[in-house]
Parts: sequence; structure tokens; C-alpha cells
Amino acid sequence: MCICINCRWVDRCITYHDVENNHGVDHICKLPDFKAKNPFIHVTIIKNKKGDYKTEWDVQSCSSFSEEFGKWSKYNPGLEVPL
Repeated sequence: MCICINCRWVDRCITYHDVENNHGVDHICKLPDFKAKNPFIHVTIIKNKKGDYKTEWDVQSCSSFSEEFGKWSKYNPGLEVPL
């Protein structure tokens, strides 16, 4: 799981904006202005039952991480938290 969903910077983070791009989802912020320090992005390639491939992008560590539980959900009310 991406640690960004519980980070106080998720709504301003350039790295998370890039992760959103890679997932093809709407952005929390159109013009992020926060540059994360030392983000480590884990990329997983998953094959589904149909034989199609999906790429999963998750930030697993970041020196800028500052916990704010549920921050992502505040900007996406009613949406399921991405896993």
C-alpha cells in the first residue's frame, strides 16, 4: 500500500501526483508544490486471470512522510482507499 494516503503532504506532493499519473486517476491537486525527499517507489507488475498486466505504483518510504491518518480520504470522500 502507498504510504501517501496517510501523509499530510498528499494534497501538495509532486511524487504523489506522478503516482496518480501512473495509475491514470484524477489528481487531488492540479499543480502540486511540495517536493518529497527520498521517496522510494515500489513498482509491481501484476497479471490478472485474463492474462492482462497491470502496473501498481506504491510509495513505500519517504523522508518527508508526516503521518496524518485519513488525509487522502478527506479529499476523496466516499471513495474506497486505494490498496
